[in-house]
Amino acid sequence: MTATDARDQVAHTPAPLDRDATFYVAGHRGLVGSAIWRRLEAAGFGRLVGRSSSELDLRDRDAVFAYLGEVRPRYVVLAAAKVGGILANSTYPVEFLSDNVRIQTNVMDAARRYGVERLLFLGSSCIYPRLAPQPITEDALLTGPLEPTNDAYAIAKIAGILQVQAVRRQDGRPWISAMPTNLYGPNDNFSPQGSHVLPALIRRYDEAARSGADHVTNWGTGTPRRELMHSDDMADACLHLLESYDGPSQVNVGTGTDATIAEIAAQVGRAVGFEGETRWDTTQPDGTPQKVLDVSLLASTGWTSRIDLADGLARTVEWYRDNAFELRG
Repeated sequence: MTATDARDQVAHTPAPLDRDATFYVAGHRGLVGSAIWRRLEAAGFGRLVGRSSSELDLRDRDAVFAYLGEVRPRYVVLAAAKVGGILANSTYPVEFLSDNVRIQTNVMDAARRYGVERLLFLGSSCIYPRLAPQPITEDALLTGPLEPTNDAYAIAKIAGILQVQAVRRQDGRPWISAMPTNLYGPNDNFSPQGSHVLPALIRRYDEAARSGADHVTNWGTGTPRRELMHSDDMADACLHLLESYDGPSQVNVGTGTDATIAEIAAQVGRAVGFEGETRWDTTQPDGTPQKVLDVSLLASTGWTSRIDLADGLARTVEWYRDNAFELRG
């Protein structure tokens, strides 16, 4: 479904959001949500609300409705999700599908009931076909088979996009979706079993550097290409979209550039001071061979990425080392 879909019923002119309105950030403790919270605070939003997963289980429909009925937000960013890397997605596809569909459906259904004016749903670039033409445009959605190692998570996120589009058609509300590329930054998951590629590499190389190990072994061949974006960059793009974009099409959020996993690993090694050898376990899966987003739609709204990989890596390694003893796993 594209931005020219004739079924779209929204007549909305984007404008600056009310800084005094109640603004709910679902998932405000995670990598994505915490970055959005910081950006909104910096922009002057004075009534931000959020609950940790221990305080509010978003899979619990009655609890979600009770909470939104109490706080009555005018705006919502839906950044809450069960996330993980190749190993976690491959091992627990049921949880990645079931948990994410319930989280999304509960929050959006409650947001409809209580009159949320503007909602931003955050998905993932894994929604696109495994062999989509590169760079990936928004209209590649649903044009081919998904990457098998994370298809359950991808289907859940696709369902979220379709729910946003359905609300636009049925209710005429200016809700939107954004699809970030691979993200990294403060409050990421650095656990060996549940992390994405970059936090996994940071932890692995940092531990090797600290222990004096002579080599590090990574999964796969190192040849797949990945686009990486710092979470603070992504958060800035999200606020920009809420104030500058409206349409039924999901918007790709990324840098528009990529590098091989081997090149990224080498940068991580340099960032943490690792001087040993990098080896590759080619018996393990590579995942999608290439995934870089076409960010033309985002650029057409007046926004481009500002944090390059070297700067973002330095920031993230510093944060990781400052918080290593408190991290998951």
